[in-house]
Amino acid sequence: MPDKNWQFELEEYIKQGEPDKAEKSEAWQTAIGLQAVDGLNTSDYLLDTAKEHIEGKITIDEAQKRIHSYYEQRSVRTETENETKEADIVSARIAKLFGEKAFQFSPAEWLSIHRRLFEGVFGHAGQIRQYNITKKEWVLNGDTVTYADWNSIKETLDYDFA
Repeated sequence: MPDKNWQFELEEYIKQGEPDKAEKSEAWQTAIGLQAVDGLNTSDYLLDTAKEHIEGKITIDEAQKRIHSYYEQRSVRTETENETKEADIVSARIAKLFGEKAFQFSPAEWLSIHRRLFEGVFGHAGQIRQYNITKKEWVLNGDTVTYADWNSIKETLDYDFA
């Protein structure tokens, strides 16, 4: 698959659009960029859907429904489509989240955001993990990251958000 320049395609809305379009464009760019940082690629279908949302042709809820339907209706998917499903679904959810103004800086809000982003994607969405993990991060040239001990996550969150 050729390397697409999604950032360039969405950038024009920031430069030319009214504030509402600019905010939507920035939300989509951030959402897609966060997926890219995690090594996930979004589909061309998501990019087309994002453009329609930015241009005001559809709402963010309609954009999410389109993405969901796109993957539900296709019983046979290519390997690339399977790889983009998570990135597309989560990107649309991130874009919606950025469009909302209500926010509370708390552990409960953090867990709620995790649930909203990953529900139906991961079984543990919105839950604190019950085991320890390590992860090799490509952004760190493959170095391993050791995350907090699962036994102390709740207390750490309470402390960090206090």
